Amino acid sequence: MTLAPETTDLKVQLRLAEDDWFTVCDLHVLLPGRGVAALLPDGRQVALFRDRRGNLYAIDNRDPFTGAAVLSRGLTGTHQGRPFVASPLLKQRFDLLSGQCLDDETVRVTAYEVRTA
Repeated sequence: MTLAPETTDLKVQLRLAEDDWFTVCDLHVLLPGRGVAALLPDGRQVALFRDRRGNLYAIDNRDPFTGAAVLSRGLTGTHQGRPFVASPLLKQRFDLLSGQCLDDETVRVTAYEVRTA
């Protein structure tokens, strides 16, 4: 049986270190195709995404090209089967699995392992 995310108490967690999981939010807060920014314990921001299949992704929220914390506000899509978010400022695309910039191979942001618990 599959439960709707809105009817569960599932929490979204990020791996910050080998055995260190940080609870970020309730799963129902993440709407498919839209990003959410969250503050990590060390003061950095992370951008969280849920796709229409229910897959979860997390990358740094800071756009390395502008320095602005805006990636959570970007548009999501896929390129060659890989999910990405496009920065709302200069439109560079970042792979949501690896953090690699698809438009400049010398740039990447941190990608985090995500789970529900």
